[in-house]
Amino acid sequence: MIPLEEARAHVLARVACLPEVELPADAAHGLVLAAPVIAGEAVPPFDNTAMDGFAVRAQDTVGAPVELDIVGTLAAGADPAGTVVGEGQAVRIMTGAPIPEGADAIVMVESTELAGDGDRVVIQVPAQTADHVRQAGDDIRQGDVVIEAGTVLTPVHLGVLASVGVTTVRVVRRVRVGVLSTGDELVEGTAPLRPGQLRDSNRHSLRALVASDGCEVIDLGLVRDDKEAVADAITGAAGVCDALVTSGGVSMGDFDEVKAVLADLADDMRWMQVAIRPAKPFAFGTVGAMPVFGLPGNPVSSLVSYELLARPALRQMMGHGPDDLDRPRLAAIAEEPLKRHPDGKTHFARVIVRIRDGRLAVRSAGGQGSHQLAAMGAANGLAVLPDGDGVGAGDSVDVLLTGDPQPASR
Repeated sequence: MIPLEEARAHVLARVACLPEVELPADAAHGLVLAAPVIAGEAVPPFDNTAMDGFAVRAQDTVGAPVELDIVGTLAAGADPAGTVVGEGQAVRIMTGAPIPEGADAIVMVESTELAGDGDRVVIQVPAQTADHVRQAGDDIRQGDVVIEAGTVLTPVHLGVLASVGVTTVRVVRRVRVGVLSTGDELVEGTAPLRPGQLRDSNRHSLRALVASDGCEVIDLGLVRDDKEAVADAITGAAGVCDALVTSGGVSMGDFDEVKAVLADLADDMRWMQVAIRPAKPFAFGTVGAMPVFGLPGNPVSSLVSYELLARPALRQMMGHGPDDLDRPRLAAIAEEPLKRHPDGKTHFARVIVRIRDGRLAVRSAGGQGSHQLAAMGAANGLAVLPDGDGVGAGDSVDVLLTGDPQPASR
């Protein structure tokens, strides 16, 4: 067996970052920015009000309450040209509207009262210069670096880009990942199972995981155990995919055709026994320029292997930095014993992670067999149990977060 760190280093050393592309900003969510974005304009582009109320000269409100003449109204989007606030005057103004000439403060509507026939306003509290005024460039100044290269673009970043009129960005493109299942025992659909048959679950889970990690998924379907059919599927994938994920046929002694085909087609194909449980068997090599990740066939092993070895590599291909390849690994408290036996491996126990008294707490998600997919579905974390006897209730344990922690009440 080899340590997980060695297997990981072997894979990461052999996957290169994909080329940069120019994309519409709205299509770049989750991608890594390849060049900094420079603001060509200020945000906001003009002085405007942060509140509904009245634009005034602060000096006219000294000694409030005072009564001022209303000489106009400005709504958001209005052109302020020709609207001027002079001595003893005020302009009714709505949030986001430009500050009219002559005004230097806003009095909130809650601090005013209409007088006369509605053509005058009583200012009940004195204003200070710049009260509730958003200055031009208060958020972003023209020429600012709005977003640094290397940033993963979030929904908020897309809004920032739109706010400065940026419609295209240079990013590392999405990796196109083919997902392939093989095996005569696997079937799709709802038809009754014949003896020896299993429904193909791995491909469905892996496609969703790949998509959730920001990749483009290419479903290569379910291929029967036929060497020519498997070879056609893999060589076809090499023509359209940047990476290939397969499940099954990588254990010692397997006679699955995937192993035979990859032995013929792939360069530097390495069949590994990684010192982890689940997911000990793992294979990696390249077909042409396409990395191939051979995951084990047991459902939980397939998913854990993807998380620990394939996912970091795919993220590296999309330009993520070394500190952004893995799920968050945080310290938690075991709410119950998480037992194991010494076997020379690191165990990754499926756990439910909760927030309790401001700290993360974990408990078993259920069955820990590599075939028990339902417990994996209930889990939102993998507790990292080094070789030994596990941890007791109340002990500290590291956990890889695969989902959001639950509230303690759940």
